[in-house]
Amino acid sequence: MISDPWFYLAAIFGVLIAGISKAGFGGASGGLSVGLMALVVAPPQAAAIMLPILLVMDAIGLAVFRGKFDGRNLRIMLPAAVVGIVIGALTFGWIDPRWIRGIIGVEAILFALDRFRVAHLPRQPLPPSLLRGGFWGTVSGFTSFISHAGGPPIMQYLLPQQMDRVLLVGTTVVYFSVVNFTKLVPYAWLGLLDLGNLKTSALLLPVVPLGYWIGLKLLHGLNPRAFAASLNWLLLLVGIKLLWDSIAGG
Repeated sequence: MISDPWFYLAAIFGVLIAGISKAGFGGASGGLSVGLMALVVAPPQAAAIMLPILLVMDAIGLAVFRGKFDGRNLRIMLPAAVVGIVIGALTFGWIDPRWIRGIIGVEAILFALDRFRVAHLPRQPLPPSLLRGGFWGTVSGFTSFISHAGGPPIMQYLLPQQMDRVLLVGTTVVYFSVVNFTKLVPYAWLGLLDLGNLKTSALLLPVVPLGYWIGLKLLHGLNPRAFAASLNWLLLLVGIKLLWDSIAGG
């Protein structure tokens, strides 16, 4: 089990961010938690420690957002995400995660900047799409497996639909609950869920309710325009962080 106090300082902050993101912004910045932990430990170990914590957050979310989800989008995204997870498991150790983080970072930055550019222009909401949902769902499943960074890709699919904010977050709660539960099998197969990592995860669990509570307060306290702007800023910051990790070799 990890005993480095610097790790726990980074991890506590990371878990808080993940909880806030899960409850208030559909998991858009949850991948930052892995990046913070990876400042002290190897990225695969950071991802393994975060997985049980994310599953606890998902369980809370399923209770809080019960019945508030878009079934049509889930039927499009989830099969594609499973394909992405399988690709991630089969290529684990072959593909340098830095390049994946860099690509997703650039995509997230460009997407956020474009949404800032057109924020005040009238735009028709896009309908659910098997093609777009299948593509972004696969990318999200893959990046979620690599570093729990599945939020930015799936937001690139969901945000243009201009869904109600509670429905948006509820849909992502169900989506990531299934994705994270599915990841348990390949994580165990790859030997990432060892007892030391699980003990470390357990020590961080008390932070989860606080982060989730803050996220819920933000979700219900922001008006729709402020919510959209906050999501754009989160995606931009996450994109910059992912790109920086790629360039710096983090």
